[in-house]
Amino acid sequence: MAKVTVYNLERKSVGELELSDEVFGAEVNEALIYDVLKAQLASRRGGNASTKGRSAVSGSKTKMYRQKGTGNARHGGKRAMSLVGGGVAHGPMPRDYGYRPPRKMRQGAMRSALSLKLKEGKVTVVDTFELAEIKTRALASVLSALQVDNGSLIVDLDNNNNLRLSVRNIPDSQYLPPEGLNLYDVLRYPHLVLTKDAAKAVESRLQKA
Repeated sequence: MAKVTVYNLERKSVGELELSDEVFGAEVNEALIYDVLKAQLASRRGGNASTKGRSAVSGSKTKMYRQKGTGNARHGGKRAMSLVGGGVAHGPMPRDYGYRPPRKMRQGAMRSALSLKLKEGKVTVVDTFELAEIKTRALASVLSALQVDNGSLIVDLDNNNNLRLSVRNIPDSQYLPPEGLNLYDVLRYPHLVLTKDAAKAVESRLQKA
């Protein structure tokens, strides 16, 4: 098991924590990370592009003029796609781009991402993340002391309301409970900050059955 230093909020060592090799020491599978990340981003696509087909545009359905003898092309109605103001043939319609990879793939990608963060030295474990009050400036000072103020994902148990409310006005940081930890946020923030309780919760969630 990998041992990491546990800090307090002033970045003073207060002990060590053993992290599971199964979760934080797994082999980094970049192809798996790519596949799961692509699926997660696809699920965020709006898919709102829409056009009107021949049956949806307004206009008479009657034949514009007689079939023969006018010298014009044959038309059955003014809604035809070849006419100005007519419908669009095979145009985009609202759709859902999302798809969900199997659970084992999603968990494997998360293990790879967490292992990559740890190998790069981008994981910081703190004993607790208790703030005395809801204060953005106080949290910014803590992040600066922890040397993660250039962008960090902070993971703690979901009852830490002072942290959740204090981080809202810091644009390059985010708070998530262990249940909400996801691949996209782990990869897009330079640093991952975990409390001891959150680290154990993440391990129990991602360990193989």
